[in-house]
Amino acid sequence: MTQAIANQGHIPVMLNEVAEALNVRPGKRYIDCTLGGGGHAGSILTKCQPGGELLGIDADPEAITLAQHNLYDYFESTTIINDNFYNLDQICRETGFYPVDGILFDLGLSSLQLESAERGFSFQRSGPLDMRFNPDEQLTAADIVNKLPESKLARLLLIYGEEPQAYRIARNIIQNRPISDTAQLAAIIIDAVGDRPSRIHPATKTFQALRIAVNHELEHLTTALEQSVNLLASEGRLVVISYHSLEDRIVKSFMLRETKACICPANLPECRCHHQPTLIVTHKHPLVPTESEIMKNPRSRSAKLRVAQRI
Repeated sequence: MTQAIANQGHIPVMLNEVAEALNVRPGKRYIDCTLGGGGHAGSILTKCQPGGELLGIDADPEAITLAQHNLYDYFESTTIINDNFYNLDQICRETGFYPVDGILFDLGLSSLQLESAERGFSFQRSGPLDMRFNPDEQLTAADIVNKLPESKLARLLLIYGEEPQAYRIARNIIQNRPISDTAQLAAIIIDAVGDRPSRIHPATKTFQALRIAVNHELEHLTTALEQSVNLLASEGRLVVISYHSLEDRIVKSFMLRETKACICPANLPECRCHHQPTLIVTHKHPLVPTESEIMKNPRSRSAKLRVAQRI
């Protein structure tokens, strides 16, 4: 495989664990729903040869360009699509890429996105308040910061960022509008809550909340998970890496729900849903990075990997 991946600064999280969780085998088909620079995809393609195939999806056109370069050695085995994974079922039907033997979601941001100041994802670099995965989308972080009423902005920060100082931050944002720059917003947040010593930067949760809202991340994740089950072949694996509790809660709840024969409310005297179990959870607890990996790649420290298998 080309060495370009290693030269782009992005280190795939839990690379070996992902391949093992997907049970990658020669001649099988896999989907990487968050292609990024192609790190996980390259590992999967290496292990599924001869005869294996991969469908890679990413909403970010810059990631698509990088992945096409990094995965060039496997161009005959790879289909790359610039789209959001909430269209997963449609993409697979249009390309004829189903059923598949494994589906991967590696949620969150890539180093490519974080280190690009003009994308506006990082509070450590001065740039426009953008935060769109796909620049063709209309809504930006600036729209939310400058237009949302104080009560709705505070609620957004509280729910999506799990930010305990949400109301104080929202009030300070309102008082300092208009805001157009990431560094300006970070300074406003610090002014609201203080720059006390902490493991995470005071702006981390606010920036997370804005990014989630701009890209409808939780809604899209829920939609894509629902679609993924019917695309998996028997004994196919669903593997999801999440980086914060909101994502992990959605993934855990979905997988557990799909193991049950009934999902009716507990107060109903009899089953009316006629739901049939579709998955078994292969690991009772999520896999997490080793201490060695965290030392080499600190951004991996919050990762949780969950695995389920199609019945």
